[in-house]
Amino acid sequence: MGGFSIAAVAIVNFILFAVAKDAQGGDAIGRTTCNIYEGKWMYDPTYPLYDPAKCPFLESREFDCQRNGRPDKYYLHFRWQPSACNLPRFSGREFLMRFRGKQIMFVGDSLSLNQWQSLTCMIHSSVPQASYVSKKIGGLSNFTFPEYKMSLLFSRNAFLVDIKSESIGRVLDLDSVEGSRELWEGVDVLIFNSWHWWLHVGRQQPWDVIQQGNVTYPDMNRLMAYQKALYTWARWVNSRVNTKKTKVIFQGVSPDHASGAKGINCLGAKVPLHELSPQGTVHPAEVVLQRVLSGMRKEVYLLDITGLSQLRIDGHPSAYGIGGYKIPDCSHWCLPGLPDTWNQLLYTALLP
Repeated sequence: MGGFSIAAVAIVNFILFAVAKDAQGGDAIGRTTCNIYEGKWMYDPTYPLYDPAKCPFLESREFDCQRNGRPDKYYLHFRWQPSACNLPRFSGREFLMRFRGKQIMFVGDSLSLNQWQSLTCMIHSSVPQASYVSKKIGGLSNFTFPEYKMSLLFSRNAFLVDIKSESIGRVLDLDSVEGSRELWEGVDVLIFNSWHWWLHVGRQQPWDVIQQGNVTYPDMNRLMAYQKALYTWARWVNSRVNTKKTKVIFQGVSPDHASGAKGINCLGAKVPLHELSPQGTVHPAEVVLQRVLSGMRKEVYLLDITGLSQLRIDGHPSAYGIGGYKIPDCSHWCLPGLPDTWNQLLYTALLP
């Protein structure tokens, strides 16, 4: 069956990686320069990569669309195919061997949780005999494979900068990451993500005022606030992170498909979009992220998932999330599903 073409991604994010033996990947036979984020979605009956019923620790039921009653399964059978090369096939055993004794931490909101849970299921499905220990303390989840002394961690931190409790209320401090940096420092691989919570207002807004320097504001343009916070995070990376020991990755902005104003909504979608509309090709938050990363002294790898994810209108929980038909979820992603591809791209980026 034919694939679904994608417009050129906003940034050409080149990497070196192994060319696979076949269209689904395999043993490396050489190296080439290829933009793995430019390509198309191909129907592949060998997908998905795992059975969610055999992933007993898939705790976030809002991601398990089949368990929640989604009747169609066509969305499960799509594989990302780069235009000029092939992605290596994910190997959980190789992943565990490569990162033996290491810590990998996802830092961000529930989209990071989406990707973290995907990766734990992918590894467990690939190496089901490997024992594991799963613990959660506060906002930190730790999934460990004791035999390999390797940990996959998820730290819930939607803004990256600090929220402080003061006499004036909950203060979002755009100039500080002091409350989190000790948790991040020394981790072998850090995958950051932030954007969606910057748009929350009312009861879902977890702060009362914004602080920059010695000035507090009741609110400000959210895209501007996001940029200021990213610059604070970037200063921490530039000054405190030894990128020879720690790999720093930033997950691109995960798109949602809930904008009724543009006539785009995920409710009832069963197949990927064929192409992006002109206004949908560049996400404004992604432009800000690219601007910040391009000005950094230290190397940060952009996991540029925005463009390819914009086509997957079919991959959201929609009415089969925790909100049902009353509040369809067009922001998160079903598991198995799109976050598995994000992790295949992550796996490729981490190959030597």
